[in-house]
Amino acid sequence: MSEGRVRRVLEAAGVSAGLVSCRGLSGGTYNAVEEVLLDDGGRYVLKTPPPEAVPGLRHERDLLVSEAEFYRAAAAAGVPVPRVVAASFDASGPLGRYLLMTACPGDMWGSAFTADEQGALRAELGRHVALLHRVPGPGFGYPSGALGPLAADWGSAFRGMYAAVLDDARRYGARLPRSVDDVARTAARAYGALDEVAVPRLVHFDLWRGNILVERPAGPDGAPGIGGLIDGERMFWGDPVADFVSLAVLGDIEQDRDFLAGYQQAGGRVEFDRPARLRLALYRSYLYLIMLVETVPRDMGAEHDAWLRDRVAPELVAALDELDRPAR
Repeated sequence: MSEGRVRRVLEAAGVSAGLVSCRGLSGGTYNAVEEVLLDDGGRYVLKTPPPEAVPGLRHERDLLVSEAEFYRAAAAAGVPVPRVVAASFDASGPLGRYLLMTACPGDMWGSAFTADEQGALRAELGRHVALLHRVPGPGFGYPSGALGPLAADWGSAFRGMYAAVLDDARRYGARLPRSVDDVARTAARAYGALDEVAVPRLVHFDLWRGNILVERPAGPDGAPGIGGLIDGERMFWGDPVADFVSLAVLGDIEQDRDFLAGYQQAGGRVEFDRPARLRLALYRSYLYLIMLVETVPRDMGAEHDAWLRDRVAPELVAALDELDRPAR
């Protein structure tokens, strides 16, 4: 976004401080992200969607709507997230579509922490996620309306979500380790497990470490803490178990004892019985499908495609195999 347009966004938001600079931030896969610095020391993040002609996945329409809803709901629950300053979801408006929010303290969660610090951070993250999962929603599905209105039951909502990404796979000719029809048949055999979910809850669905900011207070003894959960654009109202996929991407959340201890300490409840594991396998396959399909319109490059083929595709197969496994 041009500096002139950024200034107009700030003015429309009632921000009186002057603009010092704005620069693009990397890491986003769909919306453009800019850091906005003001002369009073304020720091904001401005998100804008790509032009409507840019290809994407069906559920990605109006992601800013979902992101704003996530931050407002999470903040009310006491979770550290950006504060929504101003937003416009009207492409025909004078400033187009945008989301202006405060910047959370900290940096992307890296590896420069001791084992004890990593464990403490995972436990803290578990407590925050438990608070998210206590927030009830008005219905099931994506609040953006990208796939239609919210559903009255989780089975209907998730079946529509899964069908949409399979339609995207067909449309873009995505290279999957199994045929689209085979994936659809396998998933359908486990849809009965979705009936266990009665209340829609707040689900981030993209809580890998790149979307978790960690700050370390000044001083030699300052313990690191979570500064904010960001990039809530993929959120939906649904089954809390779905969040365990991105929290352990390409891994097994049951092995993350620190996270689960923090989650349960803050009131989070999960029992990894057969229905929960079936649902978790469904959500794993859904996320891995998204990762394999989105790379086609994004054209992320040969190296990324090779990583998807070598690391993500086998995990999709493993999730589908689990759905096929007979109950013991």
